[in-house]
Amino acid sequence: VQLQASGGGLVQAGESVRLSCRASGTSLRGLHMGWYRQTPASDRELIATISPTGRGHTTEYYGSAKGRFTISRDDASNTVDLQMNDLKPEDTAVYFCNTDVYLNGAPYFPYPWGQGTQVTVSS
Repeated sequence: VQLQASGGGLVQAGESVRLSCRASGTSLRGLHMGWYRQTPASDRELIATISPTGRGHTTEYYGSAKGRFTISRDDASNTVDLQMNDLKPEDTAVYFCNTDVYLNGAPYFPYPWGQGTQVTVSS
C-alpha cells in the first residue's frame, strides 16, 4: 500500500496550492481520511479530515486550516485532495495524507506514511 502525496512547491504568501493524495494497493472507499503536516520543529499534526462517501463526506478542519483549506475526495480515482488558499509562511511544512482512524482511543494508521509533499510559502 502506498499513499502518494503530490502538488507541493514554492509559492508566495497569499497564493493557493492544491495537493492530491493517491492511494495504490488499497481502496480508500469507506475510510475516514485526513491530511497532516509536519515541520522540523513540530510533530505531525492533523489539519483536515473527511468522512467516507457513505457518511456524507463530512469535513472537519483544525487550527489555522479553518476557513482557508478545503479537503475533498474522489472514490473513483482513489484520491483525497487538499485545496489550500491564502497561504502563509507558517504553512510551510511537509504534507501527508493517511487515515483518520482510532483504535482504543488512539490514532491508528494501518498504512505506511508516504514521503509527503513539501509546501514552502515565502513572505
